[in-house]
Amino acid sequence: MIPGSGSVSSAGRHPALVLGILGVAAVLALLSSVMLGSVALTPNDVIVALLGGGSDLARILVLELRLPRSLAAFATGGLLAIAGALMQVLLRNPLADPYVLGISGGAAVGALLAMISGLGLTWVSGSAFAGALLSTLIVFGLAHGTGSWTPTRLLLTGVVVAAGWGAVITSLLAVRPSPELPGMLYWLMGDLTHARGNTLPWLTLALIIGLTLPLGRSLNVLARGPLQAAVLGVAVRRLEWTVYLLAAVVTAVAVTTAGTIGFVGLIVPHMLRLVIGNDQRLLLPASALAGGILLTLADTLARTIIAPEQLPVGVITAMLGVPVFLYLLYRSRT
Repeated sequence: MIPGSGSVSSAGRHPALVLGILGVAAVLALLSSVMLGSVALTPNDVIVALLGGGSDLARILVLELRLPRSLAAFATGGLLAIAGALMQVLLRNPLADPYVLGISGGAAVGALLAMISGLGLTWVSGSAFAGALLSTLIVFGLAHGTGSWTPTRLLLTGVVVAAGWGAVITSLLAVRPSPELPGMLYWLMGDLTHARGNTLPWLTLALIIGLTLPLGRSLNVLARGPLQAAVLGVAVRRLEWTVYLLAAVVTAVAVTTAGTIGFVGLIVPHMLRLVIGNDQRLLLPASALAGGILLTLADTLARTIIAPEQLPVGVITAMLGVPVFLYLLYRSRT
């Protein structure tokens, strides 16, 4: 069972305040992301460029390069955090991750096959999405078998399938000429360079919030355990299927947009749960905002820390996520 599933913190009693603070932080994160880079801009430069004025350089930097990328980073981070929150409820494990079921591995294989075939960016994204959904079907089919799946069975099946995808990825990278490796490795480590102008993550984020908020009360009960949820009248099996499919699709869209970015879906819901409690009606929208903030700031660091060169954003999230994960693991010891 997820710790704190039956309690509400003092912060959780004021959802408008929590979401308001996160909303302000989100605006500041986006503004900082647009201002910072190899060419720094002032807040006034950004505002004037958004209104259609200012220098040509400022308008290009804001409207064509930084703002679209920052918005894509925010939406992707929100999707990963919501996927993590859903997976933690589904598996009743506060340290579950949206990539735990091998979805990212399937997406990576699909994208790499498209890259090897010399297909365009649209085909790469489509192949990544198809690979993620294929992995979802494989994991669910193997875990379900002829009976019903349990969280442990689903988790173990996902780990094994993910290991299999990892072997396929290693094989694909080993047989390709070296000039093609940097692009493949960048995508595997998380890359938002080509995510500009993609409306799919934002549409998916809005849709997933709209679909999960009405399920918030049932998810709160499910977090206490399936038996107690069934006693209280929740259709447990149908709800678990719904959560699984939603988390899988959300993860697939995130991976398609920016490659495999780890730790956002792990640490954001868990840290929020420690602060605001485990009420899913607040935790899910708060995760969307906090995940977006985290990935936006991480992408800003990736663009600026060794500017004009860039790091894969997944490297930054891993550097931030590993110590946080170890700390959370230390706190959760019995």
